[in-house]
Amino acid sequence: MNNKKNILLLSILFVQITFAQINFKATVSKSKLGVNERLKLSFSINKQGADNFSAPDFINFKVIAGPFQSSNFSMINGKTSSQQTLTYTLQPKKKGTFTIPPATLTYKGKTIKSNDLKITVTDAIKVPKNPNDPNILAQDNIHLVVDVSNTSPYVGESINVIYKIYINRNKAGINNEVQSKPPTFNGFWNQNIEIKQLNERKGKYQDKEMSYYIIRKDVLIPQHTGKLTITPIEVDINGVVATNQIDFFGRARTKRINLTLKGGRKIINVKPLPEKGKPINFNGAVGDFNFEIKSNKTTVNANESAQIKVKLSGKGNLKLISLPKVEAPNGIELYEPEYKENIYTTLNGTKGTIEELYTIVPQFKGKFKIPSTSFSYFNPEEEKYYTINSKPIILNVPNGANLIAENSTKNNKSISDTDFNTIYTKTKLTDIAKKSVFFKSKLFYVLLILPLFSIPIGIYLGKKKREREEDIVGNRLRRANRLAKKYLSNAKKQLGNKESFYIALEKALHNYLKAKLHVETSDISKDKISKLLKKKQIESPLITKFIKVLSDCDFARYSPSTNAQMEKDYKNAINIISQLDQKLR
Repeated sequence: MNNKKNILLLSILFVQITFAQINFKATVSKSKLGVNERLKLSFSINKQGADNFSAPDFINFKVIAGPFQSSNFSMINGKTSSQQTLTYTLQPKKKGTFTIPPATLTYKGKTIKSNDLKITVTDAIKVPKNPNDPNILAQDNIHLVVDVSNTSPYVGESINVIYKIYINRNKAGINNEVQSKPPTFNGFWNQNIEIKQLNERKGKYQDKEMSYYIIRKDVLIPQHTGKLTITPIEVDINGVVATNQIDFFGRARTKRINLTLKGGRKIINVKPLPEKGKPINFNGAVGDFNFEIKSNKTTVNANESAQIKVKLSGKGNLKLISLPKVEAPNGIELYEPEYKENIYTTLNGTKGTIEELYTIVPQFKGKFKIPSTSFSYFNPEEEKYYTINSKPIILNVPNGANLIAENSTKNNKSISDTDFNTIYTKTKLTDIAKKSVFFKSKLFYVLLILPLFSIPIGIYLGKKKREREEDIVGNRLRRANRLAKKYLSNAKKQLGNKESFYIALEKALHNYLKAKLHVETSDISKDKISKLLKKKQIESPLITKFIKVLSDCDFARYSPSTNAQMEKDYKNAINIISQLDQKLR
């Protein structure tokens, strides 16, 4: 037992001695420096086989370069020694006294920590210029320039910002650049334009011929008036500079550099749009635009659909514009529009088109006027407002039910052939003295007593009306049935005429889908219908039924069919539209 204890104690002592020989140490080139200076931080271990190195959090420092790894191995008088080192170049972010926490690594399954370090950062130190100091040489030959196309735009007017790096090619070169701190554009809508490749261009910096690279391009649209600030950018550069020293062959010696360029703070004075001449319907559109409203059809039957396209094209703040709404007269059902855009951004601004496509379904025959719509915008180059008025659209509906005269009178936007009656040239006069007296006549007493009998009838009818209004499921079903019969009214008229019936039935199903799902006829296919209905969370059996009805229409047009079969297909279509309409809310 004593032997086992001795062996255990020796083992523990051996492990302690082994780890006591490990030296994992952190050192810095200087523990006190100015905020404009840099320091080197090194982590060294005197054993091979260490791994899983984890650096500390450099929260108060910026890593300029590193980590760079080096190793050293030596043998003296039969004794070997080794050392591995990781080195960082750091620059403080602000003044103060900071602690760099320990780094960690793993050695033979054990986690080992380095020592921590205290660093004091003072005000910027004035360093005398060394003509061969690579940092001084880099600052003299590499420059960051920010160009703004317009520092005094109108609110809503596009401007562009270009970030360039100028280089004296005889004295410096760049290997790569990283935007460590991009600019911010508070108060602007902004779109960054991707730069796929840095291309060298020729230009002048302070009247000196230099090369330059465009490293960033942004298009901005100010959202409100006043002074808006574009914050500075920070760019880390790795490259080389030529010193004033020469080598054996008479060539200038070069040194590698890690340089951070800062700058580009810009103040943009945003002007308000002028009040003089501002149209009442102006909604903030700034640029140069074309506006139009068109219908794909001017003649359509009742319960068939047409499309009205509202299109805005041109250059300006297209991403921030709302199109004016289309108004439909009484007798036309108007559905929510489908929005489309084709917009691209260049340094010259945002260009392209935005569209809204309305589906309309006339309910009655007659002529309907969709009134003119206006769009207003401000042109910043001409400093002038413009208003574009679309042409009114006259929709001719030759077939369908008549719009009742009462509705025609209430809404003067509809035009009906029955609005004008014949002017009579003759009249018949009656002697009022020969007419019987109404007072105390039989009709007088009947009308006097009749309201008493109408009270219980009114109570009964009111009760039935409330019951009907509270029957949500029943009301939904009745509305769905009415909608189905509305779309299928033309098909019903063609019962007995096989080909015309199935064409009308298929058209009714398509028109229903176009109205409910806002799709074009050219987009309607069985696969597209299935996807759209699944997206609307319609059950698969119901989708299958709808597709089957469509397939039956195709098949029946080219095969023998009886009146009974047509009646059955008609009822199936009513049933399927009713079920779908209860789901498509």
